[in-house]
Amino acid sequence: MKKSNIQTEIDACFLYRKLAEHEADETIAKVFLKMSEIEKGHAEAFAKKANIDLGGLMKPSWRAITIHTIGKIFGYDYVLGVLMDTEKSLSNAIVTVKKKNNMEITGSETNHVKILRALIDKEENVTGSQLAKFETRHRSVGGNAIRAAVLGGNDGLVSNFSLVMGIAGATSGQAGVLLAGLAGLLAGALSMSLGEWISVKSSQELYENQMQLEMDELETNPEGERQEMALIFIAKGIPEAQANQMATEIMKDKNHAHKFLVKEELGINEEELKGSAVEAAVYSFILFAIGAVIPVLPFMFTNGMKAIVISVCLSAVGLFLIGAAITLFTGKNVWYSGFRQVIFGLLAAAITFGIGRIIGVSMAG
Repeated sequence: MKKSNIQTEIDACFLYRKLAEHEADETIAKVFLKMSEIEKGHAEAFAKKANIDLGGLMKPSWRAITIHTIGKIFGYDYVLGVLMDTEKSLSNAIVTVKKKNNMEITGSETNHVKILRALIDKEENVTGSQLAKFETRHRSVGGNAIRAAVLGGNDGLVSNFSLVMGIAGATSGQAGVLLAGLAGLLAGALSMSLGEWISVKSSQELYENQMQLEMDELETNPEGERQEMALIFIAKGIPEAQANQMATEIMKDKNHAHKFLVKEELGINEEELKGSAVEAAVYSFILFAIGAVIPVLPFMFTNGMKAIVISVCLSAVGLFLIGAAITLFTGKNVWYSGFRQVIFGLLAAAITFGIGRIIGVSMAG
């Protein structure tokens, strides 16, 4: 067992405890505390098997501390989402290793992912409303917003860095670089913003249309919808007689029946429809622009080779920070992820710089 894997368990223990500390619902907080103890037990067992002293490892890593800090700012739903993603990644890694070594897949590999849900199901005081609250929070974690921020900044930086270096190669960092960089920033940010607006708006309109069709079906063919509902219960393992009884009971309230069918038949989470397309577009514009402005900054104050060198250095730092930020989701080594991002970004910029240089020389000749 690698030390990094043991550290992952220790981080999970720390983060589940923080979730419990900041959970207003005492019952759900109790579940998080149980998960924290389970993760601690895993870490101790793994360390014992590998003859590793846990003394210097029991502290949370920088990644866990950063996730906790983000949770304090953006809400602890984000922390829950990261934990669930981590559990899934660990399970997938175990399955991959077993397949590679032709070992039997028993189904227990994903037990780690199911522990939290099992604890919630077994917790006597967990009510239906609490369970629904947990499910909603899990589906709408703030991690998506953080992920979008990192990727949006990366798109802006890499694309505009490449553009700026291409123009700089053609002009030796003189006239036109600043104008081209600002034009690239504006064009890219507007394109990303419009794309995000269309994506969110079209999804909302599609779901709203499907939901309206479901309501029309309920009103025109209630018996057919009742039978569909019963089949859904039967597919979940509920006996046919009981499934029919449950479906009949739900159908007494048309709105309740509609919400049930929207969730179970269409797989639509109504909470996701409340997102603002305009807000998503604005955030996309800002995040792209933040990344895109980095390689342009030096050309606002100087030009020539000096501006090119400063732009490369600033962009390299930005690329490293973005690569480091990505490890919040992947759990990979920060130096590996950071320098990988720098290498790929510099390679892309070098190619466009070389092409620009060739074009510039041919035009001058």
